[in-house]
Amino acid sequence: MSKKTNEMVLTALFTAIIIIMAFVPFLGYINLVVIKATLIHVPVIIGSIMLGPKKGGFLGFVFGCTSLINNTFNPSLLSFAFSPFYSIGDIGGNFFSLVICFVPRILAGIVPFFVYKGIKKLLKKSKAADWVALPVAGALGALTNTLLVMNLIYVCFSQELASAKGIAIDAVYGVILSIIAANGIPEAIVAAVLATAICKALFKLRK
Repeated sequence: MSKKTNEMVLTALFTAIIIIMAFVPFLGYINLVVIKATLIHVPVIIGSIMLGPKKGGFLGFVFGCTSLINNTFNPSLLSFAFSPFYSIGDIGGNFFSLVICFVPRILAGIVPFFVYKGIKKLLKKSKAADWVALPVAGALGALTNTLLVMNLIYVCFSQELASAKGIAIDAVYGVILSIIAANGIPEAIVAAVLATAICKALFKLRK
C-alpha cells in the first residue's frame, strides 16, 4: 500500500471513529448538565501526529461539525455557546458560537503534530524521544481544545453564562476555572495516555 493510500485509509478511519463516538450516547459526548465532557479530541490528536497538520485540521473540523450538531439537538446548559441555532429563554447563540465550536477543535488537530515534531527534533539522539513527545503532544492537544473553548466562552458569552447559571458576572471566571479543572485536566491525561499507546502501535504497523 502506498503512503498516500495509507494516509487516505487512516483519515477515513479516524473520521469514522469521530462520527461513531459523537453519536453513540455517553461515548463521545458526556452531558454534565452545564457542559459536555468529550473524548473525541483523542482521534483528532492521534490523526494529527500520524497524518500531519492538514489532515489533523480536517479531523478537527469534523469534530467541530459533530459538536455543532450535538449541541443543537442534544443541548446542555451552555450549548448556545457552541450552536447559533440553540437558545435557552432569551439567551441564544450567534456567530461567535461557530468560532468556539470550530476554531479550538481545528487547532487541536494542528498543534499536536508540531509539538510532537518539535520535541522529537530536540531529543533526536535519545531513544526515549517518542515516550516524551507523544504524551506531551497528546496532553497539549487536549488542553488546546479545553483552554481555548472555555476562555472564548468567557470572552464572548460571560453575561449569558452568568444569566444561565444565575450567578454574578464576577463569578463567571471561577466557573470557567472549575470546568477546566474538572474536565480539562482528566481529558488531557487520557489524551496523553491513549495518544502514546495508540501512536506507538500504529508506528509499528506502519513499519
